[in-house]
Amino acid sequence: MERYLEYAVSDDFDGKKVLTYLKTELKASARLIRQLKNIPDGITLNGEHIRTVDTLRSGDVLRLHLPKDSESGKIAEPMRCELEILYEDSDLLIVNKPAGLALHPSHNHQGDTLANAVSYHLQSLGKSAVFRAVGRLDKGTSGIVVCALNKYAAARLSGRVYKEYLAVAEGVYEGEGTIDRPIYRPDPIITLRTVDERGERAVTRWRAVTGDGRRTLLKIRLETGRTHQIRVHFASMGTPLTGDTMYGEPSKEISRQALHCCMCRLRHPVTGEELEFFAPLPEDMKGLIKEIPANIFEI
Repeated sequence: MERYLEYAVSDDFDGKKVLTYLKTELKASARLIRQLKNIPDGITLNGEHIRTVDTLRSGDVLRLHLPKDSESGKIAEPMRCELEILYEDSDLLIVNKPAGLALHPSHNHQGDTLANAVSYHLQSLGKSAVFRAVGRLDKGTSGIVVCALNKYAAARLSGRVYKEYLAVAEGVYEGEGTIDRPIYRPDPIITLRTVDERGERAVTRWRAVTGDGRRTLLKIRLETGRTHQIRVHFASMGTPLTGDTMYGEPSKEISRQALHCCMCRLRHPVTGEELEFFAPLPEDMKGLIKEIPANIFEI
């Protein structure tokens, strides 16, 4: 998509080089800076072309013309699918993904993923962009997915999106605690993970919300982002998530793992505004425990 960004140079960068501003203030990657230099109006100052070695003055207006996604082969084929959009602007698209929808096209999923649905939505607005999910959710996991609509936004958000999850575990938990166990992939061909000292450190923090003496609804946050981390960690405790057929047992009450990304917080990659979004517990997870607190997001 066509995207221009404008910045008023502050006193802190008076006399500094354009390159310094791009790297330290805007956190632009070396690759993006190279691409900007190859676009005729990629970097302009007060409406005039400028080089990255040139000097800035306080009050100058620096304008960037972000490169359009030229990788047309990487833009997913549009698929008509209803999206629950929580937020949208020129840089971000934040959606509440339903369970059963994979994020990316793969051998098993061609044309029926969130990437395809986002492509269709953007096309309906006369736009297009490579699908860039900041973080990932498994196909069977529902909840908030943050999509960056350009390379700059993606780079600025990488590792800077805070999320919380709700999960139902097959066991009794009270209070709060931490699971600090390394996660290992025994077979590089198979996605299955396990707790094993040969793996990478993984830290999951949990808090019990409510339970029924058999299951517990937990609020979870991750300090590390390993594949299947929540699912593997609770299975390793002997309390797999309800309905998790990979790490536990199938359930007659829910057709997928009971895991939902319920909240995310981030700073807007361009404006710097702090944004917070919530996605309510899906109906299939509500049915697993009878009494769900009304103030679930405050616990």
